[in-house]
Amino acid sequence: MCSGGCAKCLGITLIPLAVLCLLANILLFFPGGKVADKNENISDEVWYFGGIVGSGVLMIFPALVFLGLKNNDCCGCCGNESCGKRFAMFTSIIFAAIGFVGAGYSFIVSAVAINKGPKCDIGGGPFIYPFNSGDYLGNTTLWNVCKGPGDIVTWNLTLFCLLLIMSGVQAVLCAIQAINGLIGTICGDCKCCGCCGGDGPV
Repeated sequence: MCSGGCAKCLGITLIPLAVLCLLANILLFFPGGKVADKNENISDEVWYFGGIVGSGVLMIFPALVFLGLKNNDCCGCCGNESCGKRFAMFTSIIFAAIGFVGAGYSFIVSAVAINKGPKCDIGGGPFIYPFNSGDYLGNTTLWNVCKGPGDIVTWNLTLFCLLLIMSGVQAVLCAIQAINGLIGTICGDCKCCGCCGGDGPV
């Protein structure tokens, strides 16, 4: 497959992942599926916007760049018909790095949130973090200490696990595009400018 075609496939995959990460992070602002009485009742890690900024907004730009690489005009650059395409593939490496950093940020925030557990009401007082690092993950009976809101432990754990998985996939896809972009920069993007049966750029 041409490097531009590969980049387009990666871009098509990254966009729905970015949208899902945005939605997951937004849902975390409603602990247990309920509107929080106070901002302090929302887990701190939600406010780090890992899914909104890291795996969301920062991922949209690389995805759009990857989508456009397939149709990038590669002709007439400094007398070298493949120069434009090579430069575009080089640029995609930079955007892939941006996407990788964003996904990595979201991955780290999600991992910390999963290990730490959610803020919850343990009865009558302010919302606190009732769990020690990761001790609740293997012992679901500890979840009963949280009286609310809703099924807060399952809610936070599910959404942060989704963010962790999706941001991990995004990071892998961006790493693949970085390698793909490097290959496209060095070798060019298949045939272009009237080749491939005379149908124009590939």
